[in-house]
Amino acid sequence: MKAEELAVVQGWDDTRATLLRWNANPWPVARKWALGSLLVTATLLTLTWVVATTTNADPTSYSYPGLTRPAYWHDFGFLLYRNGLVLALHSLACVAGFIAGAQLPTAARDYSGFVRKVHDRAGTAAIAFVAAATLFSLGTQAYALGNGAASLSARLDVSPFALLVALLPHALPELFALFLPLAAWSLASSRGAWDELLAATFATTAVAIPLLVLAAAIETWVTPDILRWLYHHSYTF
Repeated sequence: MKAEELAVVQGWDDTRATLLRWNANPWPVARKWALGSLLVTATLLTLTWVVATTTNADPTSYSYPGLTRPAYWHDFGFLLYRNGLVLALHSLACVAGFIAGAQLPTAARDYSGFVRKVHDRAGTAAIAFVAAATLFSLGTQAYALGNGAASLSARLDVSPFALLVALLPHALPELFALFLPLAAWSLASSRGAWDELLAATFATTAVAIPLLVLAAAIETWVTPDILRWLYHHSYTF
C-alpha cells in the first residue's frame, strides 16, 4: 500500500476512534471548545465596540431588515448564506490542518529531498497560515461590524455599548457557532493532535449549524423589536 493510501485509511480510523472516544465522554473536550469560542467571541465584540466608539457614524446609510424596512424570508436566507460561508471557511481550516498535520507526514514516506521536507513541515505552515487568516478575519469583521454598529447606534440615538448589548441575543450564538471550529483547531494543534481535527470538524459543524439557524431567526424577527424598544427608552449606558 502506498503512503498516500495508508494516510487516508489511517486518517479515517483515527477519526472514527476519536469520535467514539468523545461520544463516551464529551464534556471535557466540549467544555474546552466552548471556552475557546467564547474567548474569541468576547474579543471580537470588544474590538467591535472600540471601532464603533471611534468611528464617524452616518445614521442615514444603515439599513436593518425589520427596523428600517420590513423583514422577509429572503433576509433570513441571506443570513444563513452569509454565515454558512464563514462556517465553511472555518471548518475547512480544520480539514486543512488534518491534512497538513496528520496526512502529509505519512504521505512523505514516498518522497525524498525538497518534496519530503515540504510534506514534513506542512503542519507548522498550516498553523502559521490559519493563525494569520484568523487574525485577518477578526480584524476585518471588527471593522465592518464596528462601522455598522456606529451607524445603527446613531440612527437609534443610543450608545454603541447599549446597542451591542441589545444585539447579544443573536450575536452571541452566531459568533459562538462560527468560531467553534477554530477553537477546536487551536486546541488540537497546540497539542499536536492533528489526527483529531477531522473528527473536530464533524462535531463542531454539527453543533454550529442549528445555532446559526436559531441566530438568523432571532436576528430577522426578534432583534428588530428589541431595537425598537431600545430606541423608545433611549438607553445610552
